[in-house]
Amino acid sequence: MTLFDAAQAQSLARKTFEIEAAAVTTLAGRVGPEFAQAVRIMLACQGRVVVMGMGKSGHIGRKIAATLASTGTAAMFVHPGEASHGDLGMITGVDVVLAVSNSGESAEFSVILPVLSRQGVPLVAITGGAQSTLARHAHVTLDSSVAQEACPLNLAPTASTTAQLAMGDALAVALLDARGFKQDDFARSHPGGALGRKLLTLVRDVMRSDPDVPSVALDASFSDLMREMSVKGLGASAVVDSQGQVLGIFTDGDLRRLVETGVDLRSLQAREVMHAGPRTVRADALAVEAVALMEQHSITSVLVVDSRGKLCGALNSNDLLRAKVI
Repeated sequence: MTLFDAAQAQSLARKTFEIEAAAVTTLAGRVGPEFAQAVRIMLACQGRVVVMGMGKSGHIGRKIAATLASTGTAAMFVHPGEASHGDLGMITGVDVVLAVSNSGESAEFSVILPVLSRQGVPLVAITGGAQSTLARHAHVTLDSSVAQEACPLNLAPTASTTAQLAMGDALAVALLDARGFKQDDFARSHPGGALGRKLLTLVRDVMRSDPDVPSVALDASFSDLMREMSVKGLGASAVVDSQGQVLGIFTDGDLRRLVETGVDLRSLQAREVMHAGPRTVRADALAVEAVALMEQHSITSVLVVDSRGKLCGALNSNDLLRAKVI
């Protein structure tokens, strides 16, 4: 049984970070006209950027394809081995192939490269083999070579795959910028993520609407006001005119403060206890705007109005929490 050497493990970890950091740093010095040309080719693509790679490079290729697709560049991954058995039909003349290979001599690539060339498919290569078969077939070659692998045996793809991944990220970022890709665009391709929810969820998507919106008329008795708040469970009630225009609001906090005064509550009407001119938010506003409004004014609920200022909904912090907006 081999004895575990904790000090050796820590030393190797540090060495791995140093080697892989150096591999990525070296790439920065190689950014030149070839990189710009690769971006230009991919930017002009009328179809998809088809990312290909074998083995560990294939795993990196899948990640690159996913990053491209999520940042505005239509992309997909095709396995080179499967390509020569029918999947090559997925690639058309309007596509661009982005091939990832450390050596550039993978047998699976050697089979399909002449076919891609005959089809006139533009080929961008990320490879450490500047004189490789892949590089010779490529329209543009991006050098991802590394001085050494982090593996102590200098065999397992480690620093080389890190360099490939960084090069793919650099392409994605350059393309993102060239396309004018913004936060809203990112949100549309990530609707299930936190950013997507914040940038896509509207107030109307999370608000309570009739018949769940508490509201009473100006002349409603205090008992009716309490009954409306209790039944609707918002912790507040709107006070509206006959046209549905919001005139005021009464909240649980207002009730506590009113009780402390010792006033006879039974004799009061809604107009006498409401706060006039309450904070409201439009139904077509982003839900995060409602969050900001509530945080700014230290309130836990807000009334929702339409474009004419009429009451159409209400929400509180619990509604926003359930929608995972906050």
